[in-house]
Amino acid sequence: MNRKVVVIVLAIAALVGVALLIVRVSTPETEPVETVEAPPPAPAPVAPPPEAPPPEPAPAPPAPRPRPAPRPGAPAPVEAPAVAGTLEISSDVPGAQVFVNRAFVGEAPVTVPNLEPGSYQINVSAKGYESIARTVEVASAPVDVLVKFREVRLDARMDVVHKHRFGSCRGRLVATPQGLRYETTDKNDGFNVALLDLEVFEVDYLDKNLRVQARKGRRFDFTDPEENADRLFVFHREVEQAREQFRKGDPPAAP
Repeated sequence: MNRKVVVIVLAIAALVGVALLIVRVSTPETEPVETVEAPPPAPAPVAPPPEAPPPEPAPAPPAPRPRPAPRPGAPAPVEAPAVAGTLEISSDVPGAQVFVNRAFVGEAPVTVPNLEPGSYQINVSAKGYESIARTVEVASAPVDVLVKFREVRLDARMDVVHKHRFGSCRGRLVATPQGLRYETTDKNDGFNVALLDLEVFEVDYLDKNLRVQARKGRRFDFTDPEENADRLFVFHREVEQAREQFRKGDPPAAP
């Protein structure tokens, strides 16, 4: 009995094994699917920038208007020549040397022709006198220049200190062809005297002192506020030159 059961069990097991084999053969094995990544999307095409419009051509200049043709037998037009000017330079001192724009042109009186219109610098010098410089405008008409050396020109001024016997005061010395005057707030010290009426007019460079005394008048001793002897010397020299001209008989220049 047991033997039959074993045989039956074995038969059943054999049948099950055959069935499983049949199922395995009939079912195909699935192969693994290879995953392929998709390529990245291509960039979108960039449109080229719009071309700038070509520059507009500049307008052509207007054509010159044609000149009317001369009438038959009429003379051709003649362009006017450039206008030249002339300088006539004279002096009250014979033999004065004349320079125009630093170029020597002769002794006065002298004529300088064929000058283009414009400004010109004139320098005239004479022995024993200070040189005189002027600027003149030349045009088409002749220009006459009279240089007067024999006129007395003077305009000298300087601040001074008047030394008293006790103390001092401040003021200003002014010299013109009309005279020498001392301007000060002290009414007892001020004076005004003609240049040729000065009996004493001398400078002591070492003592830095300018001594002034009118005829039959009191004496004044002046110094520079900064004790500058050079200023006293220059003032004295300018006044002495004018006094020398007056001694020669030269007239004063118009004020």
